[in-house]
Amino acid sequence: MNKLIKKADVLIEALPYIRTFKGKTVVIKYGGHAMTDAPLKERFAQNVVLLKYVGLNPVIVHGGGPQIDQMLDRLGMVAKFRHGVRVTDAATMEIVEMVLAGRINMEIVDLLNRHGGQAVGLSGKDGGLMLTKPLTAKAWAESIEKDLDSDDSDADFGFVGDVKSIDPTLLLKLQEDNYIPVIAPIGTDREGNTYNINADLVAGAIAAALKAEKLVMLTDVKGIRDANGRHLPTVSRKDVQRMVKRGTISEGMLPKVHACLDALAGGVGKAHVIDGRTPHAILVEIFTHKASGSEVVALPVMARLLNHPQVGAQSGPLRW
Repeated sequence: MNKLIKKADVLIEALPYIRTFKGKTVVIKYGGHAMTDAPLKERFAQNVVLLKYVGLNPVIVHGGGPQIDQMLDRLGMVAKFRHGVRVTDAATMEIVEMVLAGRINMEIVDLLNRHGGQAVGLSGKDGGLMLTKPLTAKAWAESIEKDLDSDDSDADFGFVGDVKSIDPTLLLKLQEDNYIPVIAPIGTDREGNTYNINADLVAGAIAAALKAEKLVMLTDVKGIRDANGRHLPTVSRKDVQRMVKRGTISEGMLPKVHACLDALAGGVGKAHVIDGRTPHAILVEIFTHKASGSEVVALPVMARLLNHPQVGAQSGPLRW
C-alpha cells in the first residue's frame, strides 16, 4: 500500500505543472542516444504520448546524422564534412531525404502510434511548412561564432540549407485535430531545390513560429558545463557568448544553445538542454521542480528579476 501511496504522491506533485501547461505547445528536438537505444526509444514515446494525454501539444523535430552515415557507408559513399557541416551534393541529398523523411520519420511515427498517440510524419516541404535558403560558410560561422580563414569564407556546402521562414498553419491544424507532428529537417526553396538543415536550428525556428511554451533539446550530455566540467543549471545569452569566446562550449553544443536563444527571442517561454540518456528526462524536466539539464535564458537571473513587474516595482533591496 505504501508503494501505491508514493505513486499517488508523484501524480499529485505533477498536478500544478499539468494545470499550468495544459493547452501549451512543447517543441522537442529528438536526437542522440535516445534515438538509437531501444529502451530509451520506448520511454521517449511513452513520455510524448503522456504529454498529449494530459493536455499538452508536443511537436517533435528529429535528427539522424549517424543513420545517414550508416546508409552512405552501406552504399559505398564517403561522408564529407567541412567546419562540422555535412557537405551535401545531389546524390547525398537523395540519401539524406530518404533516411530522414522516410525511414527515421516513419519509425518515430510508428513508435508513438503504438504507444497510443496519433502521430503524423512531415518534412519542411509539406504544406509549405518551411521555406529554406542555401547555407553559406560565412552564415554558419556567424551562427556558431567562429572565425573562418579568408579562403574558407566562400566555401560551398552544397544542398545544406538555413531556415528562411516557417508557416505554422499546418502544424496548428494538426494540433487542433489532436495529432502529434513529427518533423524531418528537410526544406525547399522557392525554386524547388531540396535542402538538408541542422535539426537544432529547425526546432528553434518552429518553436518560435508556434510561440511554444518550451523548447526541449535532447542530447547525450547532462547539459551545459563550465570550463571546470561543472553542470550549469541556468545560462544566459551573455554566459553563452563568454563561454563561446573561451572555447568552453564546443561546436556540437553551439547550434543547440543558439537555437535556444533564437527561440527565446521569438517568444518561446523557456528553453532547455537535457540529457536524453536519462529515463523519462522529458517528464522530469516538465513536471517536477528538479531540472534535469540546463535552462537557457535571454537575461541573467538578476536582470530577469529586475524586469519582473512584481519585483521591479519594489523599493529597497531584493530579498533572496
